[in-house]
Amino acid sequence: MRAARLIKMVLLLQSRPSMTAAELAHELEVSERTVTRDAQALSEAGVPVYADRGRAGGYRLIGGYRTRLTGLARSEAEALFLSGVPGALREMGLDDAASAARLKVSAALTPSVRDASRTAAQRFHLDAPAWFKEPRTPELLPAVAEAVWGDRVLRVAYARRGAPDAPVERELEPYGLVLKAGVWYLAAAVRDEDGSGSRRRVYRMDRFTSVTALDERFERDEEFDLPAFWEERAEEFARALLGAEVVVRLTADGVRRLPYATDTASAREALESAGPADADGRVTVTLPVESEEVAFTQLMGLGPEAEVVAPEALRERFAQAARRMCGWYGRE
Repeated sequence: MRAARLIKMVLLLQSRPSMTAAELAHELEVSERTVTRDAQALSEAGVPVYADRGRAGGYRLIGGYRTRLTGLARSEAEALFLSGVPGALREMGLDDAASAARLKVSAALTPSVRDASRTAAQRFHLDAPAWFKEPRTPELLPAVAEAVWGDRVLRVAYARRGAPDAPVERELEPYGLVLKAGVWYLAAAVRDEDGSGSRRRVYRMDRFTSVTALDERFERDEEFDLPAFWEERAEEFARALLGAEVVVRLTADGVRRLPYATDTASAREALESAGPADADGRVTVTLPVESEEVAFTQLMGLGPEAEVVAPEALRERFAQAARRMCGWYGRE
């Protein structure tokens, strides 16, 4: 424990011109007295730690005691510090490792680019969860993340959609984790029961009810591209959800707002394939939707800028809603 703390102290002093005892105590999560003893221990071990006395004093390294990571430009260093997502690393149980790695890189950088982590953090921040949703970290996520890093086969119990009380067991080869709008997904190869082969699928992490890492390791397909795989599966999933169609007549304002009220890609495709506007300036589109129920909720947000033409049952539902609203406002 102390050895790790001493190494961290050296790295902190390498990354900054000097640090006060209070600053080091805060970073190392110890008392200032412990900092003093650690500095003395480093000095006795041959590490040139120098203590500046006085009110503005502190600790620093002398004699150019540092390692250097040569050939790294400022833009490259800033991109490196942008590559971490603190919340995601914390949920996977990797925040300590990531912090140590960033500290080591900072200590090795030349003085001209040593502030790359600060300048990057001041300018860019990734907030992954969607609005108005409280993200929940799956309890089993750290165990799965460890198996992903170690290429360990997992035996899992998974609650399928619509059957939460009847989980199924699978043996998975975990290839990678994806964080989408605050929800964690696992890309994995699921083994056939007869052992004849495997096929890759995507699983929601919050549906795992149990996870056991086996001693067996799988041979990772080096050609596997996680971002490309996720993009393909996400597109397939989105299209599979759109199992119904509605015909809608839109005003100019309705045309502008449609991509924000429904699935963006489907709305844009529907608008691109629509015919010219009618005499009233309205455009008729055939829009893929998940269901009539979902379409009702989404298109209600457009108000009078959208008129449902078909199916008839949905059109009648909008008519009933319009009559109820007129009643509330005292209008026929």
